[in-house]
Amino acid sequence: MIDDQKRFESAIARFDAANAEDPNRDEGQPKELLYAQRMSAMLARFAPDASEVVRLAVRAQHIQRWKTPRSSYPMDRPGYLQWRTGLYKFHAETAAGILQACGYDAAMVERVKSAVGKKGLKVNAETQLLEDVTDLVFLEHYLVGFAARHPDYDEAKWIEIIRKTWQKMSQAARDFVFAGKVSLPDTLRPLILKAVS
Repeated sequence: MIDDQKRFESAIARFDAANAEDPNRDEGQPKELLYAQRMSAMLARFAPDASEVVRLAVRAQHIQRWKTPRSSYPMDRPGYLQWRTGLYKFHAETAAGILQACGYDAAMVERVKSAVGKKGLKVNAETQLLEDVTDLVFLEHYLVGFAARHPDYDEAKWIEIIRKTWQKMSQAARDFVFAGKVSLPDTLRPLILKAVS
């Protein structure tokens, strides 16, 4: 059991070291390292008994995302979808390489890859839990910044965005929000509640 714990800690440390290379900053820290830490913190709040697979997956979800910038794909809707699909594969493969180096077996690596690669949303419980945490972190930490980058969006557009996020979440994650366990931005709280009511 001690060896299992050391292996887990080694994997987390390697994920963090990879994300610490991010040249972009958020609150004075490497952007993707801070994101990964926020993901783990939200998982601990929302699903403290989550499996090791999910604890690894949430930490690696955006691993080295800056290496595949949005501008490397066409700046249209199909280009955006290609970028997202490419990122899922890149993150999954990068995480898998680290896990293999840490001594995880093939079955465990595949489960983490499936979750990070967003495979089986709504049917794979590990993928769904990762998605829930992603959406909760977005609502609590990133929705305000996203809004600031899109001042041209009207209320209808915002309601559409929030509803799309809401639809990806499990009922347990929605209940977590309604129970007041996620800090919604004050400026957007009325809009969020209107979108999901």
